[in-house]
Amino acid sequence: MDKSVPKDKTDTDYDKIIEERANHVFDVMSQRTSPGEMEMLHKAFELAREAHAPQKRKTGEPYILHPIAVASIAAEELMLDTNPVIAAFLHDVVEDTPYTIDDIRERFGEDVAFLVSVVTKKKKKVYTDSKQVDNYRQMLDSVQYDVRALLVKLADRLHNMRTLSSMRPDKQMKIAGETDYFYAPLANRLGLYNVKTELENLSMRFRCQHEYEEIESLIRRDEQAQSQRLKVFRDEIRDTLRKAGIEARIYTDYRRPYSVWRKMHKYGDDFNHLKYRHYTEIVFPDTYGISEKDMALKIYSVLTDRFKEKPGGIVNYIDSPKENGYQSFHVKLLADFGRWQEVHISSERMIRHSRLGCMADQEGDKGGGARSCWIDKFRDVLRDIASQGKDGTNFIEKVVASFYNDDIMTFTPKGRPVVLPQKSTVLDFAFEVKPELGEHAKYARINGFLSSVKAPLRRGDVVEIFTDPECHPLPDWHEAVVSYKARQAISEYLASLPAPEFHRCEYCDPIAGEDVVGFRDADGEITIHKRDCPTAVSLASQFGDSIVSVDFEACDKLYPVTIVVKAVDRYHLFIDLVECITNTLHLTMSSFNTDTTDSIVTCTISFGVHSYSELETVISHISAIEGVDEVKRK
Repeated sequence: MDKSVPKDKTDTDYDKIIEERANHVFDVMSQRTSPGEMEMLHKAFELAREAHAPQKRKTGEPYILHPIAVASIAAEELMLDTNPVIAAFLHDVVEDTPYTIDDIRERFGEDVAFLVSVVTKKKKKVYTDSKQVDNYRQMLDSVQYDVRALLVKLADRLHNMRTLSSMRPDKQMKIAGETDYFYAPLANRLGLYNVKTELENLSMRFRCQHEYEEIESLIRRDEQAQSQRLKVFRDEIRDTLRKAGIEARIYTDYRRPYSVWRKMHKYGDDFNHLKYRHYTEIVFPDTYGISEKDMALKIYSVLTDRFKEKPGGIVNYIDSPKENGYQSFHVKLLADFGRWQEVHISSERMIRHSRLGCMADQEGDKGGGARSCWIDKFRDVLRDIASQGKDGTNFIEKVVASFYNDDIMTFTPKGRPVVLPQKSTVLDFAFEVKPELGEHAKYARINGFLSSVKAPLRRGDVVEIFTDPECHPLPDWHEAVVSYKARQAISEYLASLPAPEFHRCEYCDPIAGEDVVGFRDADGEITIHKRDCPTAVSLASQFGDSIVSVDFEACDKLYPVTIVVKAVDRYHLFIDLVECITNTLHLTMSSFNTDTTDSIVTCTISFGVHSYSELETVISHISAIEGVDEVKRK
């Protein structure tokens, strides 16, 4: 801008705002950077200011206020170091101005250029999948090298969500949907609890405004109604701890609307009947001279001498952190007003790490290892997923399935912890422990009780897998797993099987050796039907030219069949039927159901046969059993 031209009041005011907000970033960073790094930060701001000078945001404000806000979040809320904050200043320069990545590289070096390139949306004439999916993939690919680029993007997304009200409703829905599906869960998995919570709630506010405002109003009303007795509860805790020589910060935190909404849907409760709408946090200093676990247990011991403890109400996240590194000791105590209260016992370090997430590892103190382990695991799985193909939609869905669910910790019989997504089953556990264990899993014991391999797991379950070399993944296993590793292993095994020459009609369910007819569809695939199948008759009358000859001969494959046996009830009848099928004919039954009415027994028996002639043999043998009047295929 020509300095000789007088500025109006609005321009002058914005200049002042820009300087104040940029200086705030510099003040925050000056406490942990060298003079040389500060000089680079100033240069980055000046370049961004010059590059974005002609641009304005939807609010009418100068565009440079957005990069400053992103840099402020990166510096102050995420505690990032110099280069990511520089990248935050410059994150839109390449995408929205004539400057190039080479310009950034020349001025600020390779590291900053890499960070800016990751958060710069690549402009293409044709996107591999969709613009959104390609952007997701580009960002996730960066995790294989450096997680800081994702943190810069989260800072950008957080400020965009904070200012989303200026956008059109359709844009609000698009950005809020991306945030809820991708960015908020990512923040959660990176251990950034505050960022995750704010993103979730901003997303809900713009997607479901009425529902959000209704729950927010209910929370405020409940907070006012419960204020006095919760204060009394906190005072009782404080006095109890002080008598034991323990000083701690104690406060009540209400869950935000999104969390309340999710719990209402999960448990099917309305707001008034939802338990634990809030929790009481007890935060002890890092300076007591004993381990955090010992201090948490000491506080727990003191409090349970004063308050009744709910049986089974403990969750020990200190010994078993969540996969994103979250640690705390949770217990439920009975307040004097007769309601169970959720209480979290945490150190100052634990609270600090729940805010800083994966960046807390920089502090070098204990507790960050789980986060480092998760980042390494994330990198490994991303490489594995990427190597399986380029289908972007499936890529994102697999990542979401693997990492964007809350996790549960389960254990092997020897005490090895196995972290899995919520809603995981025994099969997920088996494939996570060892691929071969999953591929041949037959049954399991959960906490000592016999269970199916499809049984769901809960936090703390001890799982023992039993295998059989003859057992292999089945198509319906796909519906019984949620983890990427299990899905991938099952898919690979099924893909390795020879492709069938034809498909069997689901209605008439033919088996080898029956009289069948085949029909070829427009894609060249053949479906076989029994010759008396109504569908086959209909097809033959309309598409006779698609009929093909099919050899449907017996092989090692077993075809499930069900027969219905009607007989006069007598002593030993059940044993004779079982003896005939299992010992005489050497077939394995999958179910055997009986119903007796006035001495007439109806048995429904399911088993597998190799061919129609084998089924006829079964029917012949059962028909010869004393008392059997009728045997027919269901």
